[in-house]
Amino acid sequence: MTTVASLSLLPHLLIKPSFRCCSRKGVGRYGGIKVYAVLGDDGVEYAKNNAWEDLFHVDDPGPRVPIAKGKFLDVNEALEVVRFDIKYCDWRARQDLLTIMVLHNKVVEVLNPLAREFKSIGTLRKEFAELQQELAKAHNQVHLSETRVSTALDKLAQMESLVNDRLLQDGGSRASTAECNSLAPSTSSAARVVNKKPPRRNLNVSGPVQPYNPSLKNFWYPVAFTSDLKDNTMVPIDCFEEQWVIFRGKDGRPGCVQNTCAHRACPLHLGSVNEGRIQCPYHGWEYSTDGKCEKMPSTRMLDVRIRSLPCFEQEGMVWIWPGDDPPMSTIPSLMPPSGFTIHAEIVMELPVEHGLLLDNLLDLAHAPFTHTSTFAKGWSVPSLVKFLTPASGLQGYWDPYPIDMEFRPPCMVLSTIGISKPGKLEGKSTKQCATHLHQLHICLPSSRNKTRLLYRMSLDFAPWLKHIPFMHLLWSHFADKVLNEDLRLVLGQQERMINGANVWNWPVSYDKLGIRYRLWRDAIERGAERLPFSNPSESGS
Repeated sequence: MTTVASLSLLPHLLIKPSFRCCSRKGVGRYGGIKVYAVLGDDGVEYAKNNAWEDLFHVDDPGPRVPIAKGKFLDVNEALEVVRFDIKYCDWRARQDLLTIMVLHNKVVEVLNPLAREFKSIGTLRKEFAELQQELAKAHNQVHLSETRVSTALDKLAQMESLVNDRLLQDGGSRASTAECNSLAPSTSSAARVVNKKPPRRNLNVSGPVQPYNPSLKNFWYPVAFTSDLKDNTMVPIDCFEEQWVIFRGKDGRPGCVQNTCAHRACPLHLGSVNEGRIQCPYHGWEYSTDGKCEKMPSTRMLDVRIRSLPCFEQEGMVWIWPGDDPPMSTIPSLMPPSGFTIHAEIVMELPVEHGLLLDNLLDLAHAPFTHTSTFAKGWSVPSLVKFLTPASGLQGYWDPYPIDMEFRPPCMVLSTIGISKPGKLEGKSTKQCATHLHQLHICLPSSRNKTRLLYRMSLDFAPWLKHIPFMHLLWSHFADKVLNEDLRLVLGQQERMINGANVWNWPVSYDKLGIRYRLWRDAIERGAERLPFSNPSESGS
């Protein structure tokens, strides 16, 4: 009855049931209902070209041309098959909706108080029983339509995946935002496709790393964990090849200033923090969190200031805005999902360019080959690895691994892993797993060949582990071991990239998320007005 009530807002239909075959040959197996007119609440007929007429006035697509078993299809033929399936699903869905509206009218008619006065209880019971049967049929038909839609979308994804693989392999065309949307995974078997020499997409990441485009700086960047920034301590960082130091001011809030004294260019982090000011160890000059020099011992006070950056603390992390544009008013949340407890927060300085590290983190297909002595020990090698994601998204899930993953601009990777016990995976999706591990990787671009990695690990089980003495040392040891398995490979990539090799020379379907990151970054560095895969609020441009 909830469905009936929700449909009561629709205008009443003057309809004629027509379960007979349509006149066109080969269409009879589907059946349907024909709309003669649409009436409003005032009984006035809507115009023939009104929205309801447009909604239901769709021709039956008719029978599909039979395809010989084992026949090879070219790209156009294969896509035509998929287009027909989707066209039929669209027509069928409209018929299902119309059927439900017909039943709605029947329910309204049966429940009409005026009509009930002229009907016996037995007649009403009979009509209700008939309606119940019809509703059950309509319910089954909706499920059939859902299955058809799912199958058609699976076929479309397969066609796109096959075509895309050839595009990446056989040509030299320029990448664009529209093209990146076609990087869909294969989710079911479909007709084999023979391409007619389509151009290959060009994704070239080679040569020495170029200076960072200023547009890449116009984001909030997390640079330190709150737990590492005590009242009288400092955290020196490099960000976009500039040296900064973070400390807490008199009000306890963090500030970020240039890590160079205005007097003689001495590194300020070698000094100390006194009463909310950072003191240079060379001659004792002291600076507040806004960069103003407030003390100059042994000389006359001058109006001196060093550079500072907007700095903010949120959810256990310290953020800075290194760009020239005004800072965005909101900072994204990086907290683990509800029910998780944070067990480890680790910071590492790595001698690799941050883009190469992100490429690695966004790739799971390498795990059973690279991490054979750590978390992927004992993993079998799947016959096919897929990353399934929306057409315009930077997030999705891995198949056959129960792992959800997201790239969040400008430099964060979030993942949730379904596990049964340490080092073991279970289930086909994270939702089917009883326990989970959540990871956050932040790849801060320190310089063109160095990355500051912030790693946070959370669990939705065994909260008592957090209280075991020295447990953080065990997590740190394990993280180092996993990272070193990757690092030797990424360092080799970096060396060859600098010498001219293209680290994205031959992408395949499971590289989808890494490709989307590269297309997003390329748009940033080209100064594109609209960034692919991003919400406008995520960019400072």
